[in-house]
Amino acid sequence: MTAHGASREALAAAKERLDALTDSTSADAAKLADELAAVTALLGREVSLRRVLTDPAQDGEAKAELAGRVLGGQIGGETLDLVSGLVRSRWSRSRDLVDALEELANIADFTAAQKRGRLDNVEDELFRFGRIVASNSELRAALTSRSAETAAKGELLRSLLGGRAEKTTERVVDRLVTQPRGRSLEAGLESLSKLAAERRERMVAVVASAVPLSDGQKQRLAGALAKLYGREMHLNLDVDPEVLGGIRVQVGDEVINGSIADRLEDATRRMAG
Repeated sequence: MTAHGASREALAAAKERLDALTDSTSADAAKLADELAAVTALLGREVSLRRVLTDPAQDGEAKAELAGRVLGGQIGGETLDLVSGLVRSRWSRSRDLVDALEELANIADFTAAQKRGRLDNVEDELFRFGRIVASNSELRAALTSRSAETAAKGELLRSLLGGRAEKTTERVVDRLVTQPRGRSLEAGLESLSKLAAERRERMVAVVASAVPLSDGQKQRLAGALAKLYGREMHLNLDVDPEVLGGIRVQVGDEVINGSIADRLEDATRRMAG
């Protein structure tokens, strides 16, 4: 999604909320993806509803309440909270809300694959499928034909990918083909590949501290961890009074214990070495 101004800020905030939610082991990222995709399809069809939910003249809480009345009982509470946050935000164009929902659905699917340790496979499969489509004009025509039934396109994809690709790959490509929303297949696959690569490069550090960290401490810790691991680091912060006088950091299976000052000093020494 290429967002500008208010839409870019709204999308960034929504991504942070989704990351915080999916960093929790209890969140079902694949279910979130399904429900976000369902809302995407609904607002893609219902233009008047989409315009109301993105109308800057309307109160944000009133729009969130409307979303709750329309979607309540159809999606889970976690997804509804995400959607409510989206409609409270300001959007440069009403279409940007649908684009953002679609991107969040794909991120949730990629997160589910990442948790299973399969995201590298997904990224590779998206790349290879894009090459196949680019080299086969008949296949491309079949998958992009406006006269072809959506069900027929889905069946063709299943014959190509079913049992041969990761479930996440099947899911995101199926949504792209059956709900193109005016995009070319090549552009959509390129966007998916880029999004998967961004997700693969992201690492999460679960940080527990006895007291809340200051902004400066967060920045120094994130910077030190990013240099140690060679990747962008997202901090998932928690306050635990039992971490007396220090901090506990978990990155994947690795747990680092020690005071903030000691760990940062040690990180500096390791980088210098």
